[in-house]
Amino acid sequence: MIKKVVKKQENAHDCFVCGLDNSSGLKAAFFEMEDETVIGIAVAQSFHQSYTNTVHGGVITALLDETIGRAVKIYEPETWGVTVEINVTFKAPVPYDERLIITGRITENTQKIFFGEGEIILPDGTVAAYATGTFYKMAASRLEARGADRNMMQLYVMDTDPTEIDIPINVHSEVNV
Repeated sequence: MIKKVVKKQENAHDCFVCGLDNSSGLKAAFFEMEDETVIGIAVAQSFHQSYTNTVHGGVITALLDETIGRAVKIYEPETWGVTVEINVTFKAPVPYDERLIITGRITENTQKIFFGEGEIILPDGTVAAYATGTFYKMAASRLEARGADRNMMQLYVMDTDPTEIDIPINVHSEVNV
């Protein structure tokens, strides 16, 4: 299934998931799609492993948490999702050194919180993990009041940024749990 990219989201310097200067991080890129979802693209490395050839469950959770939490920015660009609760179901091993697609979308949006869901999709279309979460809405200005640098998030446009993303679908892999 091919989805059109509407906008790229910013990256941080030091964030574990999106930080471009974090040598231990995932350096994930995030894109807002025409269907009002967020797609993350990341490649985990061997130092993100749990068991041999398998990404650690905490890293998988972090990818889902960040992607779902960013979905609110589609509707409220100056708002960040702060995790209240996240529940992850692990369905298949996630290998490192492979391109992962992480999806995130809002399922319910209120004044102060939103609920979302997402999944990690392997290159063969297998849904490897599924998550639901509750997120508190925090204005960027509140993060700055807590000491965050106004320039902590920057838009880094790359020549390799996609204009559309092909999301593989494995008909034998169920998305909903």
